[in-house]
Amino acid sequence: MGTIKLGVGIFAIVAVVYVCAELIPPFFSNYEFEDVIKSEATLATYSTKPEDAIRDTIFKKAQDLEIPLTKEDIKVKRTGLQGTGTVSIEAHYTVHVDLPGYPLDLNFDPSTRNKGAF
Repeated sequence: MGTIKLGVGIFAIVAVVYVCAELIPPFFSNYEFEDVIKSEATLATYSTKPEDAIRDTIFKKAQDLEIPLTKEDIKVKRTGLQGTGTVSIEAHYTVHVDLPGYPLDLNFDPSTRNKGAF
């Protein structure tokens, strides 16, 4: 009886470690990507950088983080003037994770909106 409990316990620990190893990297990448979006929106509010250049910068960082995005998935909107306007950035993407017996789609919707100081 003790060896069965030991086997089940070891199996449970291995299963938890495996699931964590599969699920944590997409969440960590999303966290880093959200940080990039927020800092880019802050910088873009006070610069004359066009929307396409902002989109390209975010797309390059998404590729570095291995996030499955296309340029069309990244929505950048600038309203108002430099320093007084607003920059909004949105990106919606899905990461597919194949767990044994349970395929899973993780939906992420990082976005931010930064208003100018005035």
